[in-house]
Amino acid sequence: MPPTTDPDSPLPGNGRDTTGAPATSLRVSTAADVHRILSDLGSRSPKATAVILLALGGIFMDAYDFSSIAFGMPAITEQFGLTGFMTGLVNASIMIGAVVGALSGGYLVDRFGRYRLFMADMVFFVVAALGSALAPEAWSLIGFRFVMGIGVGLDIPVAMAFLAEFSRLRGKGNRSERVNSWSPAWYFATGTGYVIVLICFLLLPMDQQDHLWRIVVGFGAVPAVIVLLVRRRYMAESPQWLADQGDLRGAVDVLRSHYSIDAELVPSPEDQESRSSARTRLSTVLELFAPRYRLRTISALCVSVFSTFGYNAVAYGTPLIITTLFHQGPLVTIVSSLVINLGFGLAGGLLGMGVVSRFGSRKVTLVGFTIQAAALFTLAAIGVPSSALVLVAVAMLAAFIFAQAGGPGANLMNFATLSYPTRLRGIGVGFNQGTLRAFSVLSLLGFPILASSLGTGVFWIVACAPLLGAISLLLNPWDPTGKDVDGEDLGGTTTSGTTHVEAAPAR
Repeated sequence: MPPTTDPDSPLPGNGRDTTGAPATSLRVSTAADVHRILSDLGSRSPKATAVILLALGGIFMDAYDFSSIAFGMPAITEQFGLTGFMTGLVNASIMIGAVVGALSGGYLVDRFGRYRLFMADMVFFVVAALGSALAPEAWSLIGFRFVMGIGVGLDIPVAMAFLAEFSRLRGKGNRSERVNSWSPAWYFATGTGYVIVLICFLLLPMDQQDHLWRIVVGFGAVPAVIVLLVRRRYMAESPQWLADQGDLRGAVDVLRSHYSIDAELVPSPEDQESRSSARTRLSTVLELFAPRYRLRTISALCVSVFSTFGYNAVAYGTPLIITTLFHQGPLVTIVSSLVINLGFGLAGGLLGMGVVSRFGSRKVTLVGFTIQAAALFTLAAIGVPSSALVLVAVAMLAAFIFAQAGGPGANLMNFATLSYPTRLRGIGVGFNQGTLRAFSVLSLLGFPILASSLGTGVFWIVACAPLLGAISLLLNPWDPTGKDVDGEDLGGTTTSGTTHVEAAPAR
């Protein structure tokens, strides 16, 4: 009987014993062998950790580019003489690009791999950030924001695939925790944007304040350039994707170089057959609605759509809400937005990472939706706040962001990413993100219009989104936390988090 590998034990499977000396190597004959090794051991080496951090760096850029323009919208509206519709279009252009990027990126990341698409994203970010910062008029800004959105749409499926496929199935640093880590990274980026806004606001002379948004938007090119400079040293293709494509040699090489796993390729007749079929296999969006995946896809879509409607209205609209609906000045708006995102958003995201393995994505998301609905109904009941009620209103915005970061906002990626095996992961995330961004466009276009006509009464409408999200989870029992979807797809089972991997004598 082959030896059993304990996920929390240094032996066997990492090619080292407890003293650091070479141990037995792990045989790899099929894609299922690669899956079992990764499920058990995940990422333990510095290079694998670096891949995770670079993937989160992509998420940082996504969030920064999405939110960096939010505070500058009043100045942009005045400078370019925008109507209400054009203001909404400037806001929504990045989302429209993200729809295109996500729908195409989901297919491309499964077809051509994670590494190539990730590198292409960085170029999009650099060009679009600098172009947006230098835009001379509204249509140029809309065009570059659209290009930026394509980059974001391409990046999300790539980053989620890296986070899932460079992590173990269960135990410390498992896939659910790693995928959930996108949420604190998102709010850290959003908060960083407001830190830059605050610094520039305090340092720039009053007659230069109109250029504040250009500085903040252009800064988005900096992290993308950094990633481009360090990519060759640390980035690598997903070994599970390589194995699914039939490139077992490439998968073994990555296991050795980025996981410090002493894997040995042992070709078999089944391997030759799998290589032939893997390269010709083409998954489609229709498979997401096959009987095995149908409820998972519906659940992921419900969480994403109902989560994004409220988030786009509240998070992207936070400066608009505080300035226009709460009648506060620019400094209060900046500081409040900073505290809400960097304080409550980051804290909620970290809390969500800590509890998702224990309680599961479904329960955590359900609690988050419930808190959000309560916060929005409270804001609707308060109306235009005065005196002490301003603090209550801002606290409700903070509660909404806290619940979003730890609940539906974090776990929508768990539902979209971990409900499908590697061969479907890019398409699954891409389709989910494309649908999500389409609804984001509607909310970004509609919220300014509704807010201008309904005032704080708009919160009665927005509150329906988390309420419907909670109802959808009560009706659908699917929870992706800890599910071995790759083992299921490859015909294997993993019931307790312990897998069996055949060892070969060390040479």
